Amino acid sequence: MERMEAFFTARVDCYDAHMLHEVEGYAEGCRMAAGLLPEMCTWLLDLGCGTGLELEPVFERFPDLRVTGIDLTQAMLDRLGKKFRGRRLELFRGSYVGRDFGVERYDAALAVETLHHLEPGVKAGVYRQIWAALRPGGVYLECDYMACDCLEERRLRRENRRLRGAEGLTPEAEVHFDIPLTEAHNRTLLLRAGFARVERHMQAGDTVLLAAWKAAG
Repeated sequence: MERMEAFFTARVDCYDAHMLHEVEGYAEGCRMAAGLLPEMCTWLLDLGCGTGLELEPVFERFPDLRVTGIDLTQAMLDRLGKKFRGRRLELFRGSYVGRDFGVERYDAALAVETLHHLEPGVKAGVYRQIWAALRPGGVYLECDYMACDCLEERRLRRENRRLRGAEGLTPEAEVHFDIPLTEAHNRTLLLRAGFARVERHMQAGDTVLLAAWKAAG
């Protein structure tokens, strides 16, 4: 199993083309997510921001937006910084798992094709941190690969655990292996994290765009 940072460092030059042309629903999901951001959005949290491909339609709509981006891979962050030189960026290298995002700081949060590497318990913790970091009435947008049913979800999680055991990897090691949850499972975790409502806005193949809204007050 390949470590996450090594996997994406080796693929930084082909990443954008792969996502745009080979991942069904990715480009549409990014455009739609940008359109769902609140009209008065001033500060966005972007988890697993990569090269910032998902930010292109966001900056078209909000050219003065402040963005906090978190990613494990320095090569990806360097590419993002060059792409959006002059924008209001705060970029952090590291994991978003277990990170404190602050309290009622952001108008919106975005995660595109990144959280499908997390076990449900870990994902639930990230959702709670996102909810806490959003201002009242804020929205969390997740565009990601989701399992088609519970059988696929359980099969991939079993295989993930088997491979980790065979290679002596701890559950905390961040490696590139897909363990997507079903849409229903994601919805349940989001609601338990405190979000008032969760809506599906798009599905194309295995790619689903969910919007989770924090109560206005």
